Amino acid sequence: MASSTSFLCFLSLLSLLLPSISPSPTSITIPLSQFNTNPSSDLYQNLTHLASISLARAHHLKNPQKAPVFTTSVSSHSYGGYSISLSFGSPPQTIPFIVDTASNFVWFPCTTRYICKNCSVSDSNPPIIPSFIPKLSSSVKILGCLNPKCGWIHNNTDSQSRCPDCEPNSRNCTQICPPYLILYGLGSTGGIALVETLNFPGRKVQDFLVGCSLFSSHQPAGIAGFGRGLSSLPTQLGVKKFSYCLLSHKFDDTKKISSLVLDSESDSGKKTRDLSYTPLIKNPVVPGKHAFSVYYYVGLRQITVGGHKVKIPYKYLSPDSVGNGGTIIDSGTTFTYLSSNVFELVIKSFTGQMKNYKRAEDVEFQTGLRPCFNFSSQNSVAFPAVRFHFKGGAEMALPLENYFSVVGGVDAMCLTVVTDNVVEGASGGGGGPAIILGNYQMQNFYVEYDLRNERLGFRPQSCK
Repeated sequence: MASSTSFLCFLSLLSLLLPSISPSPTSITIPLSQFNTNPSSDLYQNLTHLASISLARAHHLKNPQKAPVFTTSVSSHSYGGYSISLSFGSPPQTIPFIVDTASNFVWFPCTTRYICKNCSVSDSNPPIIPSFIPKLSSSVKILGCLNPKCGWIHNNTDSQSRCPDCEPNSRNCTQICPPYLILYGLGSTGGIALVETLNFPGRKVQDFLVGCSLFSSHQPAGIAGFGRGLSSLPTQLGVKKFSYCLLSHKFDDTKKISSLVLDSESDSGKKTRDLSYTPLIKNPVVPGKHAFSVYYYVGLRQITVGGHKVKIPYKYLSPDSVGNGGTIIDSGTTFTYLSSNVFELVIKSFTGQMKNYKRAEDVEFQTGLRPCFNFSSQNSVAFPAVRFHFKGGAEMALPLENYFSVVGGVDAMCLTVVTDNVVEGASGGGGGPAIILGNYQMQNFYVEYDLRNERLGFRPQSCK
């Protein structure tokens, strides 16, 4: 990470920045695609990489205090995430963004001198990262510290503490909003806040809060936060409902796309045809862990494997008053995470029903995934079916490709769920959500976040 002196030098790059929402359609459809970051051609290596980044992401979401914020088409990628393209500025500059339902802030790589460390699998062949150039836009403005939107970034409603150089009760202070530094599970980014015009076909959103990141680590694209906070993209746009269909990961790094839809005038009680709905659970508000209030908690009540109920204690399935336990859905996590106590119960059910198949322990050691089974001597294989059962009666039956993956070249298949060795406390979950439903399990599902009615809807659907 850059030193504070270096960071101030970066800020000087912005010295050349130049100092109503128009009538809009009721919904906006954006292409959604998978995000390409120069993947390895080794499928075995890619599977190991996805397991590793899924676990790192889970650690971040469970421990947000370790990730402080200092006060389109959708497509799939080997990176494990999905991206949309958004156009900012006057004239518009189009930038790709990773869709992240477990964070709020929207930021893009910024200036011609943007620095990204460890953003490629090959230092000799770094990716070309599109950056926003502020001096080319006539509508860009640096966010002032007195602007309430500055408080959105720093979770601080006290303007005086954000503006130490301003006179008390001053309305003419020219101090800018303090720089931000955001730590993610996979990396970090830092810069200063802008307000800029966000352009959609037939609609312009002025004074949209966006981060101008000057440096990042392990973040090969900007992030579009779709969480439940004030600075997220849905909140700033006044969206009542958003939905997407996630392409199968077998299309990683292809040009295939699906769609993300933003609906600003959702009918108050109308349900989308053929969707199963479950309520969004009230988020725990935990001092020092503001990120928990960003997450989309759902009432997962049961997991069945091969028709057999996995006996998961209730304390893991529902968040308590300090934010331990419960289930969130996260578009930025690839493989679903289960806290260790939950994971061992699920694995016990799998291994008990597949005891006639040989475990591929060498593959488990190499990938970090388990259980893995070797099928080189098998003519056919029977896998137990997996179902998620949610509050309200909604059930999600997972296709086999959503929870098992072939390990290239070794005649093995592994369960695409991750865990860690964290010892779980009596409160359930060892801190933070106990279950994080990732995008690998949601591929080829249409998913709807009905914010007006506080519910999540889904149905199986081919997204290609």
